[in-house]
Amino acid sequence: MMKAVRFHGKKDIRLENIEIPKCGKGQVKVKPAYVGICGTDLHEWEDGANIIPTTPHPITGEQAPLTIGHEFSAVVEEVGEDVTDVKIGQRVSVQPIIYDGTCGACRDGLVNCCDNNGFIGLSGWGGGLSEHVVVPRSAIYEIPDNVSMEAGALVEPLSVAWHSIDVSPFKKGDAVLVLGGGPIGLAVIQCLRARGAEKIIASEVAPGRKEFAKRLGAHYTLDPTSDDVVARVRELCGGVGADVAFDAAGVQVGLNQAVKAIRAQGTVVNIAVWNKPAQLPMNDIVFREKKYIGVTTFVQGDFRHVLDAISSGNLKPLPMITGKIQMDEIVEKGFKPLVEEKDKHVKILVEVHP
Repeated sequence: MMKAVRFHGKKDIRLENIEIPKCGKGQVKVKPAYVGICGTDLHEWEDGANIIPTTPHPITGEQAPLTIGHEFSAVVEEVGEDVTDVKIGQRVSVQPIIYDGTCGACRDGLVNCCDNNGFIGLSGWGGGLSEHVVVPRSAIYEIPDNVSMEAGALVEPLSVAWHSIDVSPFKKGDAVLVLGGGPIGLAVIQCLRARGAEKIIASEVAPGRKEFAKRLGAHYTLDPTSDDVVARVRELCGGVGADVAFDAAGVQVGLNQAVKAIRAQGTVVNIAVWNKPAQLPMNDIVFREKKYIGVTTFVQGDFRHVLDAISSGNLKPLPMITGKIQMDEIVEKGFKPLVEEKDKHVKILVEVHP
């Protein structure tokens, strides 16, 4: 038996003893080291199952209660039949997307857009918040020797940011507006800095998160409750507006500001998961030929790009870590502080096998 943190329902997370999974053909068994608590985990805990299935998932066949944790680093402890390029003892980051490989999106190489997609740690196949987990060989990426296991647990959110920049029309030297100073917004700021943004303007209400934004690479920070975001962005961008805006906040007033703050033919990139339907200011978009696009998670290769950027020193994400806890502290020292003290925290890591 092994210990695992399991989601049962709204405000119902339990540390339980469950069976140790067996490693099968084409699979790798790993011991999680560090696991990041994601905003998605918090939403499921606060509001009840949304992404976590309450009926059998079409790929995994599993439903709540499920083991959680989808941002994690680990050490390989066993390899299954037909896995020849992975060694026991390798340090890895786990790419958690589950996909069917047969739908139209998957056939186009867009596994993140799979019609039946899910996530290790949200949809079944175990999760990082357990003493052992078995994952497909395709899910693991070796961590370079000069990258810490803590940094390896940050690769997943950083890959969301990296992918959003890839999908966008961003190019080196652009001026960019980032809405939201939570973990994903801060990840976007770091990746933009690493990829040569000339001006990074962060819009965030919380003073603590504005400081994190500055520390992690924003050139300017604005408070949307006291600053005229549109006017300030235009002023900072030579009167024309930002080239691209990334929305990691998902609030209507911010979306309205972003559309007005970008230049003619500029682009707003939505990364946020919205809690309610949004309205697009269509005339602002139409009459200045602006664009609005959505992005989701990451594709094959994004983990490698992020790991390489950390290894080279272009990405330095460790300041995102604001706490380390144990599995039996997940609610009191993990979920509750992240919900109730957002201004103090960015990413809390759970130590499973540090």
